Amino acid sequence: MSEEDAVDRRQFLVTGAAAVAGAALARPAIAKGKKYDPGASDTEIRLGQTIPYSGAGSVYGAVGRAQAAYFEELNAKGGVNGRKIRFISLDDAYSAPKCVEATRRLVEQDEVLAFFGSLGTAPQVAVQKYLNGKGIPQLLLNTGAPRFNDPKQYPWTTPGLPLYSIEATILANFVAKELPGARVAVLSQNDEYGRDYLNYFKKALGDRGAVVAEATYDLTDATVDSQMLKLSQSGADVFYNCSSGKFTTQSIKKVHELNWKPKLNIIISTSAGSSIINPAGEEATRGLYCAQYVKNISEKRWQDDPAVKEWEAIRAKHLPNIDPDNNIAFLGYSVGVLMAGILEKCGDELTRENVLKHATNLAGQTAPALLPGITYGITPTDYSPFNAMIMGRYDGKSWELMGDPISR
Repeated sequence: MSEEDAVDRRQFLVTGAAAVAGAALARPAIAKGKKYDPGASDTEIRLGQTIPYSGAGSVYGAVGRAQAAYFEELNAKGGVNGRKIRFISLDDAYSAPKCVEATRRLVEQDEVLAFFGSLGTAPQVAVQKYLNGKGIPQLLLNTGAPRFNDPKQYPWTTPGLPLYSIEATILANFVAKELPGARVAVLSQNDEYGRDYLNYFKKALGDRGAVVAEATYDLTDATVDSQMLKLSQSGADVFYNCSSGKFTTQSIKKVHELNWKPKLNIIISTSAGSSIINPAGEEATRGLYCAQYVKNISEKRWQDDPAVKEWEAIRAKHLPNIDPDNNIAFLGYSVGVLMAGILEKCGDELTRENVLKHATNLAGQTAPALLPGITYGITPTDYSPFNAMIMGRYDGKSWELMGDPISR
């Protein structure tokens, strides 16, 4: 099967689980101690997701592919409590209108039990009210936008990445400590994602430094060359890079090409994967700083880690076109393992309310991709996934971790 065929198939039914056994019920059913909502039965659990397999965010399609491969392996071993996972992951091209269309299809036609791992602030904002109004879990989103930590107004939605507010605060405190009076230049995405990282950084930095130059880009832009030229001429001694995907690769490389030598060259965790930074070149990436929470599987220290070895076996079998050092895929796999654990805890009570209950009681829970000392922190009253991270410095090949986990 070609890569194009694989993506097309994944847009409709990502995991080849058993055929649907019986129509989903319109309301919860109780039989022999079992309780089901639409999307669950004695033989199957249907999960939905929207993610960019195409477009500007296509690099993150590795998340959905990794989760599909994991569920396929899990199904071969009997699934979760004897039920196969039918994982339906649709391409939304990082577009809010396409996300709305795909989400409605997953709810109204495929009747999924829950969503998990869907990606992007703007696309997920576009469907948040719809899913909450129907009481359908929208779990472990691939975004850390603080707006998704709102259990009172949107109890059915939980973020899955470090909140941008917490990470930006950690980074601002690091800058203030390492370089008092820092002059900061910022590149950010021209949307809520970029503004969150910028505004919370400014707030936390306060009068301990100053943002002296800002530049933004749109996802439709071809390059960020002109923005980088402007920032390099600002006299800043810190570059705070709040970009994503190809724009992170381009901007890291451009700093090197312009011979700009900021004392601190900082990237954000969502863009720290090897598949994003390494194409910029070893010389360009040497000296990057980032707040870390995930193992970098390209490093020798993790080669004998049981979780890394398990993922590598799955990747080699199902996803040979994904590089072994792709941290984005590894994190996707890790979240898939976490979601399977949530469903396992639900036992025979596969209702949306029970899924939400277990998905919002993750305090102290670890997962395959997390660094030692980092655990999930989600509780029923606070949906923040992580409350601490570890600063790291990249030497061009691996991240040197700088001490213990730190919180804001």
